[in-house]
Amino acid sequence: LKDGNFFKKIYMLARVSTSALKGVDAIPIEVEVEVRGGTPKFTIIGLGDGAIRESKDRVISAIRSSGFKMPGGPILVSLAPAEVRKEGSSFDISIALGILAASGQIDSSILKNTSVHGELSLDGTIKGVRGILPMTLSAKSLGVKTVCVPAINSEEASLVNGVNIIPVTSLAELYLILKGEIAPEEVKKRSKENIISNKVDLSSIWGQDRAKRALSLAAAGGHNVLMIGPPGCGKSMLAQAYKSILPLLSEAEILEVIKIYSSAGLPISGFLNGERSLRAPHHVISDVGLVGGGSNPKPGEISLAHRGVLFLDEFPEYRRSCLEALRAPLENGSVRIVRSGGSVEFPARFQLIAAMNPCPCGRLGVSGAGCLCSMTAIQQYLKKLSQPILDRIDLHIELDPVPVSVLVGRAKNSQSDTSSNVTLKLVQKAQARQIERQNRLNSDLLGQEIIKMVPISDQGEKLLSKAADKIGLSARSFIRILRVAKTIADFDDKENVGIEELSEAIGYRAIERLNQYCKK
Repeated sequence: LKDGNFFKKIYMLARVSTSALKGVDAIPIEVEVEVRGGTPKFTIIGLGDGAIRESKDRVISAIRSSGFKMPGGPILVSLAPAEVRKEGSSFDISIALGILAASGQIDSSILKNTSVHGELSLDGTIKGVRGILPMTLSAKSLGVKTVCVPAINSEEASLVNGVNIIPVTSLAELYLILKGEIAPEEVKKRSKENIISNKVDLSSIWGQDRAKRALSLAAAGGHNVLMIGPPGCGKSMLAQAYKSILPLLSEAEILEVIKIYSSAGLPISGFLNGERSLRAPHHVISDVGLVGGGSNPKPGEISLAHRGVLFLDEFPEYRRSCLEALRAPLENGSVRIVRSGGSVEFPARFQLIAAMNPCPCGRLGVSGAGCLCSMTAIQQYLKKLSQPILDRIDLHIELDPVPVSVLVGRAKNSQSDTSSNVTLKLVQKAQARQIERQNRLNSDLLGQEIIKMVPISDQGEKLLSKAADKIGLSARSFIRILRVAKTIADFDDKENVGIEELSEAIGYRAIERLNQYCKK
């Protein structure tokens, strides 16, 4: 046993760097592989899930299919740190390379300063995995210079600058690249100009000028919106068009969003040109589907809408627990999922665009239609929305059906309404003004900040007191009225908030007026 050469024949150890997903981030993992002489056995330790435990069969088949040999003795694979739970099939390549290095079939020196990720097929080809972007960022943070990824994920990994990305299609190809016998293919980055946009233009919606004005203000100040109107008045189309008046994502925001979609295993191509997401889940969605979670927590719809828009149609029809779960994310911009094995925090800074009918049948207030609901039914319908949720929505808009005269006039007249591009420029100008003044949008201002920024005159105080008595305003609603009033001034290129801005902001509290109507 004192003979070093003899010792190497019965015991060899290799280490390979990779990463494991935890929420939308990745943590570095070191794959240690020990090969001994003796009875064949393959063991994987380190809190791996079912996909990791099954990797031994994929790895054995892939190694043999790629022209290598499996060691005859026992193999022990350790995924460190051992206390971190790991899931997925992205460890296949690192385990295979560790076995080849530990058994002396490849030189372990070629694995230094290299991180590898990917799932192996039985024939040795490499399949794509989710979470490549956060894994690449994790490798970069540790100073790793080379990251080997499946060829199908190379475009995503190339978003990280300062790292050499090697796209690979098979285990045999990866070995030849690392050995220096062949050169890796160049990573092709998709051109932003080649991505087709499917945005709905604001000018394609006929009428509803007041609603368009309110949505423009919401975009300018980052405010949440509730649209109240009968079926067919254009609520869904307005929500679809809302994305077209939002400024493009910054480079840092693009990485934030793609990290979330990558960790969820969803396509990322739609965000490469900076467009914001628009998520519109059905009202039968579960709490986990909306907020996120599960035994191995994954992001929900509110996180998939990060830096974008979450559209909830038929707002009162969602489960009460779902709506109440929105309260903290709407305030904090994130959601924390706590499980027995630890906690995960997902980003969830989104704009909420909600839509609802004024009553269960949808005909309340529609001339000539006639509402079929009793007052009790209307009250029960409105009670599905708690006051804390409504207080977190800045703009409540009432929509009426578009008159036939407007439709006929628009059909005869080829002149279109204000386009999204024109509105977008006004939104960008208003946002730039807010960023220069306070380094964030008005919707993010705290109560004390907005009170100092919006001095209230005696006339404004009387107006607010009258509104509070008439429609009932909470303290949170009062602060949000001031925020909206400041956004109105910014959008209209005014320095100070006057009585006109306060009046318009109070006018965007339709749900309070509807509640007061039901109490009469």
